[in-house]
Amino acid sequence: MSSAQEHVAVIDRLYAALAAGDGEAMAACYTPDAVFEDPAFGELRDGAAQDMWRMLTARASGIEVEVPERDADEQTGHARWIARYDFQGRPVVNEIRARYVFRDGLIADHRDSFDLHAWAAQAMGPLGKVLGHSPVLRLLVRRRTAGQLAAFRQGRMPLRAPAGRA
Repeated sequence: MSSAQEHVAVIDRLYAALAAGDGEAMAACYTPDAVFEDPAFGELRDGAAQDMWRMLTARASGIEVEVPERDADEQTGHARWIARYDFQGRPVVNEIRARYVFRDGLIADHRDSFDLHAWAAQAMGPLGKVLGHSPVLRLLVRRRTAGQLAAFRQGRMPLRAPAGRA
């Protein structure tokens, strides 16, 4: 198997593990020093990306993942993936574009991009529609996710959210 094929296999394992709710398997797809970035969490380093996936899979249930596009070469890769889940009782369909840099057969750098306004309108209802184009929304979302991730990393956050919450 070529390294390009191995990299596609890592992408497949990552999203299969997400669909299965297996944060440990997701974390195993990354180098120990991997960098992750997306509109909700900002940039994560020093094992925080792996812990983000552990936290999200531990708290969420019923996530559906579709990966209609993915490809990789000897060093980089990309994917378009769609996540379907409930966020605080509201259905969300989030289409995400991902870019990867690989090292030693694992993801060393992962950058997700998605329309934060569209996500907020689905996840937060009317408030998200109003705040969706405001820089305040990004600040509020990142403050919340940073607090949740810090609490999870310190062992203070329960693994399962109350029913209907993600």
